[in-house]
Amino acid sequence: MDLITQSGIPRGKIGVRLMYTLLFVLILSLMNFIIQLIAVMQFVILLLTKSYSEPLRSFSNKASVYVYRLIRYITLNDNNKPFPFVDFPAEMERPDGFARFE
Repeated sequence: MDLITQSGIPRGKIGVRLMYTLLFVLILSLMNFIIQLIAVMQFVILLLTKSYSEPLRSFSNKASVYVYRLIRYITLNDNNKPFPFVDFPAEMERPDGFARFE
């Protein structure tokens, strides 16, 4: 907090960051719905075909990284604006080889 006070950040810049943050909060809400929809679709596909959709699995893995980036920006832990201002993030780690049902 002292760094902010000492550096004298103009309120205009804080306001611009706030506007971007509000935009990304809306996008985060949309991503929450999309991820829930993907999870339901994945289970419907799994029930019907006894196999999951690899494209959905890959996209949901990337979407989880995107949500992570959104949260870091919204909470002032990252200064890099997320997608659509940069490329959609790549996977941080590969998914497990297969889903287990124990």
